[in-house]
Amino acid sequence: MDSSSMTKNHVTHSLLFAGLGAAVYLAYQRYRRCPSTGRPIVNLYESDKLVCEYLHFHYADRWHPLAPKEALDFPRRCAQLCISHATEKATRALDIGCAVGRSSFELARHFDDVVGIDFSHAFVGMCQQLQRDGRAEYQAMEEGDITSTRIALVDTDIDRRRVSFEQGDACALRESLGEFDCVLAANLICRLYEPSHFLCRVKRLVRAGGFFVVTCPFTWMPEFTAKDKWLGGFLDDSGSPVTGATGLHRELSDAFELVEEKELPFLIRETARKHQWTAAHASVWRRNATL
Repeated sequence: MDSSSMTKNHVTHSLLFAGLGAAVYLAYQRYRRCPSTGRPIVNLYESDKLVCEYLHFHYADRWHPLAPKEALDFPRRCAQLCISHATEKATRALDIGCAVGRSSFELARHFDDVVGIDFSHAFVGMCQQLQRDGRAEYQAMEEGDITSTRIALVDTDIDRRRVSFEQGDACALRESLGEFDCVLAANLICRLYEPSHFLCRVKRLVRAGGFFVVTCPFTWMPEFTAKDKWLGGFLDDSGSPVTGATGLHRELSDAFELVEEKELPFLIRETARKHQWTAAHASVWRRNATL
């Protein structure tokens, strides 16, 4: 990408690894290997291309005139779903798999303390810039080698001091995170190497009476999740199909009550004329008082 702003905005991987230490580097290496074969894979979420696409996905105010309006502003709609179930006393929220941070900032409209965590160093670096400056310049792909400069903006009526970001592994979260009134996991489950392990940890992250909001398109891929770890997308021993939604029920129903299910479409722009339209399954779970 021919953009000096991206050079200024991104800390190099070598410096990130040096600052975050060997433990994070080893986790990063584990993520970069296919769970099924052990072979190294390319982590697309560290690329400038994906950073720019996700900045557009999260913050863009200009789209193709034929873009389906109901699929825009997905991160904001995820945060609104969380807030619609939160009580006035709710103060803490966790956005796990926060990408470039739009949902985290939107959650700060209601919650006093919002923590955004993502595995991608590049994504977290961009979140931290947006938290500091309220804006970030990026390049939107138009056609071939043609790009246009865009600016991602955090709404000025959001108190960015309420939000903090950190790099982390959803399947190995630090124990000191504490409890939250709301945990959001947007389009994360089918990109984890141990989704069941993560869901087990969520039971300790959400305090009694709090909510877990999860969206997922259930696009299972062995490059990210070994097939024996999939929550759905397979046939059981009797030949009956098991869906991702069924798998979520199986994993969560002992500690949570399902209170809402809906479809949440979203749109990711690749070029001026090519977009990904996807329908995510969204579900809202209230934490029981006891396990």
